[in-house]
Amino acid sequence: MGGVSLLSLPDAQLVARCRGGDQEAWRELVNRYSRYVYGIAVQAFRLPAHDAEDVFQEVFARAYEHLGKLRNDDALRPWLGQLTRRLCIDRLRAGSREQPLVEDMQEAAAEPLELLEDAMAVNEALSGLSEDCREVLDRFFTRDESYRTIAEALDLPAGTIASRISRCLGKLRSALEGRNSPPHSS
Repeated sequence: MGGVSLLSLPDAQLVARCRGGDQEAWRELVNRYSRYVYGIAVQAFRLPAHDAEDVFQEVFARAYEHLGKLRNDDALRPWLGQLTRRLCIDRLRAGSREQPLVEDMQEAAAEPLELLEDAMAVNEALSGLSEDCREVLDRFFTRDESYRTIAEALDLPAGTIASRISRCLGKLRSALEGRNSPPHSS
């Protein structure tokens, strides 16, 4: 395997390894997207835990079975998202004979789904940054620590923290812009 960490592999390479029968790559794929799939079922479609778990299992069973049909290996996340949405809708339809309820749920799911997609994109872009960038951004934005607190923890001057946050945000912005290239026009 050449010592390459599966955590750092882009989706396309991970998918290629899965197709080649690499079970470690498959475990990484499931680990990478498990919160995303479960989040769609629970947060966007508001499925009860037992239904969300069934959808989760079905998504990854179908993904394993049909990974060869994925046309663009870089499109793994949207493919899994679409598969999850279809299975959630099927689950809702099976539980409710009223069609308008399912359509209302689809509309209600749109905003949380967009937020989940955004969070996954940021998380993925963050994983591509250096450890010091991840640390300073995590401390400032996630833990809500002050410049002074961060400076003390990292043994750096407080003025350095502001410039490091700015520099790291620039890197994060570039990583996100690279992922969100404009869609192809028809």
